[in-house]
Order: sequence, then C-alpha cells, then structure tokens
Amino acid sequence: MGNTSSMLTQYDIEEVQQHCKHAFTQQEIVSLYHRFCQLDRNNCGFIPSDEFLSIPEFAVNPLSQVSLSLSLAMNSRFNSIELLIIWQWQSLLRMLDGLNFKEFVAFLSAFSPRATLQQKIEFIFKVYDTDCNGKVTFHDMLRALRDLTGPFMSEQQREEVLTRVLAEAGYTKDSLLVLSDFMKILGNSGLKMEVEVPVD
Repeated sequence: MGNTSSMLTQYDIEEVQQHCKHAFTQQEIVSLYHRFCQLDRNNCGFIPSDEFLSIPEFAVNPLSQVSLSLSLAMNSRFNSIELLIIWQWQSLLRMLDGLNFKEFVAFLSAFSPRATLQQKIEFIFKVYDTDCNGKVTFHDMLRALRDLTGPFMSEQQREEVLTRVLAEAGYTKDSLLVLSDFMKILGNSGLKMEVEVPVD
C-alpha cells in the first residue's frame, strides 16, 4: 500500500475496511484507491493536503457561508452547532499535512453515510483536541475562530461570540469540554457530514 503503483490485495482491502470501521464497502475502497493514485502525482504513496483538498467534494469553500453566520452570531441568538461545524472545516484544512492511503480512507470514513453519529462527533472532537489531551478548551476554540476570521473580527468580538456559543450550550469560558460534552452538544443536531464515493 505504500507505493501507489502496486495494486491492493484482498488482505489490504480488508485491513483498510477494518481500519475505517466498515464505513466503506470493499468496492468503494478500491474506487478510493484509484482516486488516491490519481491524487498521488509523485507516485510516492502520500498526498499533500493541497492535492487532497482538490477533491471536488472538499474543494467547496465552506467559508462562503462564514460571513453570514458570523454576522448572525453578532446580531442575534446563534446556533452553537452551526458555529462548531464551521470551525471544524477550518480546523480540518489546518490539520492536513498529507495522508497515506490508509489515513486518506480513515479521514473520509467520518464523511461516509455508514459512519455513525458517534464516529462523526469523535472525528470533530479530534480536530479540536489539537494537543491530544482529551480536552478542548476555550483557547482551543478561540484559536480556530481566530484562524477562521483573520482580521475581520477583533479579539474582543471573537471572545464575545465564543462566550455566547458556550453559554447557549450550557458551558462557560472556563469549561474543559471532553468527548461526552461534544456528544451532548452535537448528539441531537442531525449532523450530516457525507461525501458520496462513486464506484467504478
């Protein structure tokens, strides 16, 4: 699997399928492998983030909705789930240095229609838990919001928005959010993160 010029064996397919918790069928994994090989232009078994983000489904710019969402946050009661999901996309873009095939499929598995809500929420939590300590702080979320808004919001506005979002969800600036908190916040949200994998 390290060299993309080789073909996947049945063992490789089954190993990847287990790694992604059966979010994809074997046929879908083969299709993803072909797509991975197309993106791996250097044939090194690894694709950089810019190649990954050239996938049409991920090339859609979620930031086009951000201006509207942030202005809603400043002027009215804002849904914390919407803001968390917007931040998630920005964090995803920042997180990706590059992926081998197994990581590529594992990443996409969170967007599979077969992934459970819990798997999707665990994925979102991992995005925010940048230091992998099992906790997400106000400052972790503030960093994501800072990356997202750049010079378009002052630090004070960012803190006000984040404080309001946390309060709406029943938390404070001093709260340390763990995975179960994310489950509580996003568990009844009807969260949909789905990418369809075309099968050849």
